[in-house]
Amino acid sequence: MPLSAATVISARHFLLRGLLAGLVAGILAFGVAYAVGEPSVRTSIAIEESGGSGHVHADEPAATGSGEEPAEETGTVVPRSLQSTVGLLTATSVAGVTLGGLLGVVSALALGRFGRLRVRATTLLVTGVGFATVYVLPFLTYPPNPPAVGHSDTIGYRTGLYFTMVAIAVVAGVTALLVGRRLAARWGAWYSGLACVAGFILVTLVASGLLPRYDEVPEDFPASVLYSFRRASFLTELTLWSVLGVTLSELAHRLTARSTPVERRTLAEARR
Repeated sequence: MPLSAATVISARHFLLRGLLAGLVAGILAFGVAYAVGEPSVRTSIAIEESGGSGHVHADEPAATGSGEEPAEETGTVVPRSLQSTVGLLTATSVAGVTLGGLLGVVSALALGRFGRLRVRATTLLVTGVGFATVYVLPFLTYPPNPPAVGHSDTIGYRTGLYFTMVAIAVVAGVTALLVGRRLAARWGAWYSGLACVAGFILVTLVASGLLPRYDEVPEDFPASVLYSFRRASFLTELTLWSVLGVTLSELAHRLTARSTPVERRTLAEARR
Protein backbone atom coordinates (compact mmCIF):
# COMPACT_ATOMS: atom_id res chain seq x y z
CA MET A 1 0.00 0.00 0.00
CA PRO A 2 1.57 3.34 -1.01
CA LEU A 3 2.36 5.85 1.63
CA SER A 4 0.50 9.14 1.57
CA ALA A 5 2.30 12.29 0.52
CA ALA A 6 1.81 13.64 4.01
CA THR A 7 3.87 10.70 5.32
CA VAL A 8 6.79 11.34 2.98
CA ILE A 9 6.85 15.06 3.52
CA SER A 10 5.80 15.82 7.08
CA ALA A 11 2.82 18.06 7.68
CA ARG A 12 5.16 20.06 9.89
CA HIS A 13 6.99 21.27 6.77
CA PHE A 14 3.69 22.47 5.31
CA LEU A 15 2.73 24.01 8.65
CA LEU A 16 5.89 26.10 8.82
CA ARG A 17 5.46 27.28 5.23
CA GLY A 18 1.83 28.02 5.91
CA LEU A 19 2.77 30.20 8.88
CA LEU A 20 5.25 32.12 6.75
CA ALA A 21 2.78 32.52 3.88
CA GLY A 22 0.12 33.64 6.36
CA LEU A 23 2.40 36.32 7.77
CA VAL A 24 3.08 37.69 4.28
CA ALA A 25 -0.63 37.59 3.44
CA GLY A 26 -1.56 39.29 6.71
CA ILE A 27 0.84 42.19 6.10
CA LEU A 28 -0.48 42.74 2.57
CA ALA A 29 -4.07 42.45 3.80
CA PHE A 30 -3.30 45.18 6.33
CA GLY A 31 -2.21 47.47 3.51
CA VAL A 32 -5.49 46.90 1.66
CA ALA A 33 -7.58 47.27 4.81
CA TYR A 34 -5.86 50.51 5.77
CA ALA A 35 -5.96 52.06 2.29
CA VAL A 36 -9.45 50.94 1.26
CA GLY A 37 -11.28 50.30 4.51
CA GLU A 38 -10.16 53.02 6.91
CA PRO A 39 -11.96 55.93 5.16
CA SER A 40 -15.37 54.25 5.54
CA VAL A 41 -14.56 53.25 9.13
CA ARG A 42 -13.64 56.83 10.03
CA THR A 43 -16.81 58.12 8.41
CA SER A 44 -18.91 55.55 10.28
CA ILE A 45 -17.33 56.48 13.60
CA ALA A 46 -17.95 60.16 12.91
CA ILE A 47 -21.61 59.40 12.17
CA GLU A 48 -21.90 57.36 15.35
CA GLU A 49 -20.32 60.05 17.51
CA SER A 50 -22.53 62.74 16.03
CA GLY A 51 -25.66 60.66 16.63
CA GLY A 52 -26.57 60.87 12.96
CA SER A 53 -27.12 57.14 12.49
CA GLY A 54 -30.31 57.17 14.47
CA HIS A 55 -29.14 54.27 16.64
CA VAL A 56 -29.21 54.16 20.41
CA HIS A 57 -26.93 51.38 21.52
CA ALA A 58 -27.95 49.27 24.45
CA ASP A 59 -24.81 50.08 26.36
CA GLU A 60 -25.39 53.85 26.08
CA PRO A 61 -27.17 55.54 29.01
CA ALA A 62 -30.68 56.68 28.14
CA ALA A 63 -31.82 60.23 28.82
CA THR A 64 -33.74 60.42 32.14
CA GLY A 65 -34.83 64.04 32.06
CA SER A 66 -33.54 64.53 35.58
CA GLY A 67 -30.64 66.70 34.46
CA GLU A 68 -28.12 64.32 35.97
CA GLU A 69 -24.93 63.76 34.07
CA PRO A 70 -24.05 60.13 33.40
CA ALA A 71 -21.12 58.81 35.34
CA GLU A 72 -17.87 58.86 33.48
CA GLU A 73 -16.68 55.49 32.23
CA THR A 74 -13.41 54.27 33.59
CA GLY A 75 -10.80 52.29 31.74
CA THR A 76 -8.02 52.74 29.25
CA VAL A 77 -9.01 54.29 25.96
CA VAL A 78 -6.94 53.13 22.99
CA PRO A 79 -6.38 56.00 20.53
CA ARG A 80 -8.00 55.53 17.14
CA SER A 81 -4.65 56.18 15.46
CA LEU A 82 -3.21 53.17 17.28
CA GLN A 83 -6.22 50.98 16.49
CA SER A 84 -6.05 51.72 12.77
CA THR A 85 -2.31 51.00 12.50
CA VAL A 86 -0.71 48.71 15.07
CA GLY A 87 -4.01 47.16 16.11
CA LEU A 88 -5.13 46.48 12.55
CA LEU A 89 -1.72 45.13 11.54
CA THR A 90 -1.70 42.81 14.54
CA ALA A 91 -5.20 41.56 13.73
CA THR A 92 -4.49 40.82 10.07
CA SER A 93 -1.11 39.24 10.86
CA VAL A 94 -2.54 36.96 13.54
CA ALA A 95 -5.43 36.00 11.26
CA GLY A 96 -3.04 35.30 8.39
CA VAL A 97 -0.63 33.20 10.47
CA THR A 98 -3.46 31.19 12.03
CA LEU A 99 -5.16 30.62 8.71
CA GLY A 100 -1.85 29.83 7.01
CA GLY A 101 -0.97 27.18 9.55
CA LEU A 102 -4.36 25.55 9.18
CA LEU A 103 -4.25 25.58 5.38
CA GLY A 104 -0.72 24.24 5.42
CA VAL A 105 -1.71 21.19 7.45
CA VAL A 106 -4.90 20.59 5.42
CA SER A 107 -2.93 20.90 2.16
CA ALA A 108 -0.43 18.33 3.39
CA LEU A 109 -3.24 15.92 4.25
CA ALA A 110 -4.98 16.54 0.93
CA LEU A 111 -1.88 16.04 -1.20
CA GLY A 112 -2.25 12.98 -3.41
CA ARG A 113 -5.95 12.54 -2.65
CA PHE A 114 -7.42 14.42 -5.60
CA GLY A 115 -6.42 12.41 -8.63
CA ARG A 116 -3.29 13.63 -10.36
CA LEU A 117 -3.39 17.16 -8.96
CA ARG A 118 0.11 18.25 -8.02
CA VAL A 119 1.07 20.18 -4.95
CA ARG A 120 0.40 23.66 -6.40
CA ALA A 121 -3.04 22.73 -7.68
CA THR A 122 -3.94 20.89 -4.48
CA THR A 123 -2.94 23.81 -2.30
CA LEU A 124 -4.88 26.27 -4.46
CA LEU A 125 -7.91 23.96 -4.40
CA VAL A 126 -7.84 23.78 -0.61
CA THR A 127 -7.46 27.56 -0.39
CA GLY A 128 -10.29 28.20 -2.84
CA VAL A 129 -12.67 25.87 -1.05
CA GLY A 130 -11.72 27.45 2.26
CA PHE A 131 -12.32 30.97 0.98
CA ALA A 132 -15.72 30.05 -0.44
CA THR A 133 -16.91 28.18 2.64
CA VAL A 134 -15.37 30.19 5.47
CA TYR A 135 -15.88 33.69 4.06
CA VAL A 136 -17.77 34.18 0.78
CA LEU A 137 -21.00 32.31 1.56
CA PRO A 138 -21.31 33.66 5.13
CA PHE A 139 -20.52 37.12 3.72
CA LEU A 140 -23.39 36.87 1.26
CA THR A 141 -25.79 35.74 4.00
CA TYR A 142 -24.67 38.05 6.80
CA PRO A 143 -22.56 40.90 5.34
CA PRO A 144 -20.43 42.89 7.80
CA ASN A 145 -21.57 46.27 9.08
CA PRO A 146 -19.50 49.34 10.01
CA PRO A 147 -19.18 50.56 13.63
CA ALA A 148 -22.29 52.78 13.57
CA VAL A 149 -24.57 49.90 12.54
CA GLY A 150 -25.95 47.27 14.89
CA HIS A 151 -27.23 47.04 18.46
CA SER A 152 -24.79 45.93 21.13
CA ASP A 153 -27.37 43.69 22.80
CA THR A 154 -27.69 41.52 19.65
CA ILE A 155 -23.96 40.89 19.13
CA GLY A 156 -24.17 37.39 20.57
CA TYR A 157 -27.21 36.53 18.47
CA ARG A 158 -25.66 37.86 15.25
CA THR A 159 -22.34 36.15 15.95
CA GLY A 160 -24.10 32.84 16.56
CA LEU A 161 -25.97 33.06 13.26
CA TYR A 162 -22.81 33.93 11.37
CA PHE A 163 -20.80 31.00 12.73
CA THR A 164 -23.76 28.69 12.16
CA MET A 165 -23.61 29.62 8.49
CA VAL A 166 -19.83 29.12 8.47
CA ALA A 167 -20.23 25.64 9.98
CA ILE A 168 -22.90 24.66 7.44
CA ALA A 169 -20.79 25.89 4.53
CA VAL A 170 -17.65 24.10 5.77
CA VAL A 171 -19.49 20.81 6.31
CA ALA A 172 -21.15 21.12 2.89
CA GLY A 173 -17.82 21.91 1.24
CA VAL A 174 -15.95 19.00 2.83
CA THR A 175 -18.83 16.65 2.01
CA ALA A 176 -18.84 17.82 -1.61
CA LEU A 177 -15.10 17.12 -1.91
CA LEU A 178 -15.39 13.64 -0.41
CA VAL A 179 -18.37 12.73 -2.55
CA GLY A 180 -16.63 14.13 -5.61
CA ARG A 181 -13.65 11.83 -5.04
CA ARG A 182 -15.92 8.78 -4.95
CA LEU A 183 -17.93 9.83 -8.00
CA ALA A 184 -14.85 10.65 -10.07
CA ALA A 185 -14.08 6.99 -10.69
CA ARG A 186 -17.58 6.41 -12.03
CA TRP A 187 -18.53 9.69 -13.73
CA GLY A 188 -15.16 11.23 -14.44
CA ALA A 189 -13.59 14.31 -12.85
CA TRP A 190 -15.60 16.84 -14.92
CA TYR A 191 -19.11 15.53 -14.31
CA SER A 192 -18.49 14.57 -10.70
CA GLY A 193 -17.08 18.05 -10.09
CA LEU A 194 -20.13 19.73 -11.63
CA ALA A 195 -22.49 17.54 -9.61
CA CYS A 196 -20.72 18.28 -6.34
CA VAL A 197 -20.53 22.02 -6.98
CA ALA A 198 -24.25 22.06 -7.80
CA GLY A 199 -25.05 20.10 -4.64
CA PHE A 200 -22.87 22.39 -2.54
CA ILE A 201 -24.55 25.52 -3.91
CA LEU A 202 -28.01 24.01 -3.40
CA VAL A 203 -27.35 23.06 0.22
CA THR A 204 -25.85 26.43 1.15
CA LEU A 205 -28.62 28.38 -0.61
CA VAL A 206 -31.28 26.40 1.25
CA ALA A 207 -29.47 26.94 4.55
CA SER A 208 -29.10 30.65 3.82
CA GLY A 209 -32.80 30.91 3.08
CA LEU A 210 -33.86 29.05 6.23
CA LEU A 211 -31.61 30.87 8.70
CA PRO A 212 -33.08 33.95 10.42
CA ARG A 213 -32.23 37.38 9.02
CA TYR A 214 -31.71 40.68 10.73
CA ASP A 215 -31.50 44.24 9.43
CA GLU A 216 -30.15 46.81 11.85
CA VAL A 217 -29.04 49.40 9.31
CA PRO A 218 -30.66 52.77 10.20
CA GLU A 219 -32.74 54.35 7.48
CA ASP A 220 -30.64 57.52 7.53
CA PHE A 221 -27.30 55.72 7.31
CA PRO A 222 -25.49 56.64 4.06
CA ALA A 223 -25.72 53.76 1.59
CA SER A 224 -22.42 54.75 0.01
CA VAL A 225 -20.56 54.37 3.32
CA LEU A 226 -22.16 50.98 3.92
CA TYR A 227 -21.22 49.81 0.43
CA SER A 228 -17.64 51.09 0.78
CA PHE A 229 -17.19 49.31 4.09
CA ARG A 230 -18.48 45.99 2.82
CA ARG A 231 -16.44 46.27 -0.37
CA ALA A 232 -13.31 46.99 1.65
CA SER A 233 -14.03 44.03 3.91
CA PHE A 234 -14.36 41.71 0.92
CA LEU A 235 -11.21 43.06 -0.78
CA THR A 236 -9.22 42.63 2.43
CA GLU A 237 -10.28 39.00 2.79
CA LEU A 238 -9.73 38.38 -0.92
CA THR A 239 -6.18 39.71 -0.59
CA LEU A 240 -5.53 37.62 2.51
CA TRP A 241 -6.74 34.35 0.99
CA SER A 242 -5.32 34.85 -2.51
CA VAL A 243 -1.84 35.88 -1.35
CA LEU A 244 -1.86 33.06 1.18
CA GLY A 245 -2.88 30.50 -1.44
CA VAL A 246 -0.37 31.61 -4.07
CA THR A 247 2.52 31.96 -1.60
CA LEU A 248 1.83 28.66 0.13
CA SER A 249 1.43 26.79 -3.16
CA GLU A 250 4.78 28.10 -4.38
CA LEU A 251 6.55 27.27 -1.11
CA ALA A 252 5.01 23.80 -1.11
CA HIS A 253 6.06 23.28 -4.72
CA ARG A 254 9.65 24.21 -3.88
CA LEU A 255 9.50 21.83 -0.92
CA THR A 256 8.45 18.87 -3.06
CA ALA A 257 10.86 19.86 -5.83
CA ARG A 258 13.75 19.43 -3.38
CA SER A 259 12.54 15.98 -2.32
CA THR A 260 14.62 12.90 -3.08
CA PRO A 261 13.88 10.60 -6.05
CA VAL A 262 12.40 8.01 -3.65
CA GLU A 263 10.09 10.64 -2.19
CA ARG A 264 9.03 11.80 -5.65
CA ARG A 265 8.17 8.22 -6.64
CA THR A 266 6.11 7.81 -3.50
CA LEU A 267 4.31 11.08 -4.24
CA ALA A 268 3.56 9.88 -7.75
CA GLU A 269 2.16 6.61 -6.39
CA ALA A 270 0.02 8.51 -3.90
CA ARG A 271 -1.54 10.50 -6.76
CA ARG A 272 -2.60 7.37 -8.63
